[in-house]
Amino acid sequence: MVVGTGQNKASGKAEDAMSSSDAEDDFGEPATPTATQAGQALPLLPQQFPEVVPLNVGGMFFTTRLSTLRRYEDTMLAAMFSGRHYIPTDAEGRFFIDRDGTYFGDVLNFLRSGDLPPRERVRSVYKEAQYYSIGPLLDNLEDIQPLKGEKVRQAFLGLMPYYKDHLERIIEIAKLRAMQRKARFAKLKVCVFKEEMPITPYECPHFNSLRFDRSESETKLFEHHCEVDVSFGPWEAVADVYDLLHCIVSDLSARGIAVDHQCIGVCDKHLVNHYYCKRPIYEFKITWW
Repeated sequence: MVVGTGQNKASGKAEDAMSSSDAEDDFGEPATPTATQAGQALPLLPQQFPEVVPLNVGGMFFTTRLSTLRRYEDTMLAAMFSGRHYIPTDAEGRFFIDRDGTYFGDVLNFLRSGDLPPRERVRSVYKEAQYYSIGPLLDNLEDIQPLKGEKVRQAFLGLMPYYKDHLERIIEIAKLRAMQRKARFAKLKVCVFKEEMPITPYECPHFNSLRFDRSESETKLFEHHCEVDVSFGPWEAVADVYDLLHCIVSDLSARGIAVDHQCIGVCDKHLVNHYYCKRPIYEFKITWW
């Protein structure tokens, strides 16, 4: 009996201790909630926007209607001002977009009335339209110059095997040679040829094509690599060697690289009998400063 009583007392004390602890928990300060608990306890309410929205885009101020920002539902602006996402405000209460606002006015003008920017701003506005995912503006800009011409140019360059790789090679070779010589500029030889192999007097190309009917052994007689740093070609298109040279110089210039070029002759590699390569060779001069 004594043993049994002792166990009951111990059990009672344990229960009393538990009760005391529970009571203290009821009156103690609550533990810091986790992010998940806080989210469950305090759900974020949809952000409310006024009908007339003041904007601060990278430090430039704009004012527009909320319906203008929501004009196309599949755009980033429509999503931002849908109320599903929080947008911070500046000290004056303007809704802040952390983006250069130089061309945001052109974006707004299109959303308001479909106006397109002048030609000199088309490329820059196109980048903004890409950032804000405004598909209708992108489509309209792609149908005017200079972007329409750029689409045609890229279609032509799509015929060039390894065009971008060859541009990088030109830059790397020129940089390495200039650094080795401690010079302002570097020169390299570039071959640009349209036909894969020369035409003999006894051959005619296929109609509207640059291909020929040659046996495999005959073809190998004409295969060789000109002794140049970089070689572009061949391709099948109306655009000629000078068109490709223009593309090369334009793309290098767009990257801030000053380049001059001139034809310095042709490849005099002997192929077979009295036939020689005759592909044009150009000297490219890359100036670094």
